[in-house]
Amino acid sequence: MRKLENQELPRLDTPAFKSHPKNPLVLVLDDIRSLNNVGSAFRTADAFLIEKIFLCGITGQPPHREINKTALGATKSVEWEYRENATELVHQLADKGYKIVLVEQTDGSTMLMDFIPPGNEKLALVFGNEVFGVNDGLLNQADYCLEIPQYGTKHSLNVAVSIGIVVWSVLEKMGCLE
Repeated sequence: MRKLENQELPRLDTPAFKSHPKNPLVLVLDDIRSLNNVGSAFRTADAFLIEKIFLCGITGQPPHREINKTALGATKSVEWEYRENATELVHQLADKGYKIVLVEQTDGSTMLMDFIPPGNEKLALVFGNEVFGVNDGLLNQADYCLEIPQYGTKHSLNVAVSIGIVVWSVLEKMGCLE
C-alpha cells in the first residue's frame, strides 16, 4: 500500500467544477464568527459538489486571508452569495422549493441517523452561530431540525465538523455519493 500522489487523484479543475452538475444542497451559514469555519465550509462544499453557500449576518466573506487559509482555493470554485438576513433568505429558498433543514438541538429534532431525506427534493442546510446556534426566528420556518447525536460531556461540535458530518450523511442517504 502507498499514498497516492495528487496527480493520481481524479479531481476537477475549477472550470470543470463550475460546469459539473451539483448535488441538490445549499448551505446557509448564519452568524458564523470564525473565518476558519467559513473556509472549512467552502472546502466541504467543494468536496461534495454543493450548489451554493449563502453567508449571512456577521459571517465573513471572501476574499479574506483567514478564510483562504482553510478553504485552499475552494472560494474560487464554489458559488457563494452574501445575504444580510438569514430569515428572509430561508423564506425565499422555501419559495423556490427547497426544504429547510436546521441543524440544531430542539425538542422536535430528528437524530441524524434517523433522518430520511424527502425524495427528489432540494435541501437548504442551515448552520448557526458557534455559541448561540441557529437564530430562533428560523425555527418556525424549518421543515426539519436535525441533531447530531453526541455521547460525551460536551453539548456541541465545532460548526465546521458538523457541516462535514451532516453533508456527508445527507448526501449518502440521497444516493449522491456513488
